[in-house]
Amino acid sequence: MNALESPSTRPYLIRAMYEWCTDHSFTPYVAVKVDGSVQVPREFVQGGEIVLNISFDATSSLQLGNEFIEFKARFGGKPCDIMVPIHRVMAIYARENGQGMSFPVTDSPMGATVVGMDKLHKVPDAASSVSASSSASDADKPEPPPPSRPTLTRIK
Repeated sequence: MNALESPSTRPYLIRAMYEWCTDHSFTPYVAVKVDGSVQVPREFVQGGEIVLNISFDATSSLQLGNEFIEFKARFGGKPCDIMVPIHRVMAIYARENGQGMSFPVTDSPMGATVVGMDKLHKVPDAASSVSASSSASDADKPEPPPPSRPTLTRIK
């Protein structure tokens, strides 16, 4: 198995940061890039993003799985079931000091970025794979700009 076939490290890093936050009595927050696959109350989404408090006190039935973060929480006093695909998590950090980890957001789990020991590889999903016999006109197209890093906004 090479680096391109390796499972994502993102869910493991998220769980590790969550554990670090709780071990040090910090409040773990996750910043999420919202799309149709993210199940959150839409009225709390700002600029296509939402920040969620995933502390023990703020959630019920929290599951930090390999594919999804799932829990129950109250928004405006109303109970909600929250489900966030791991590939939509932009960052996990401690509310108290902002320390944490950010991640590139992908449109699909298969389009995840994999970091090897010596190179950064982009794993293509089925829709974006290109055959070896691409036309010459493809070479004339400008490359898209590199993705920008997500920024965290502290919401109190």
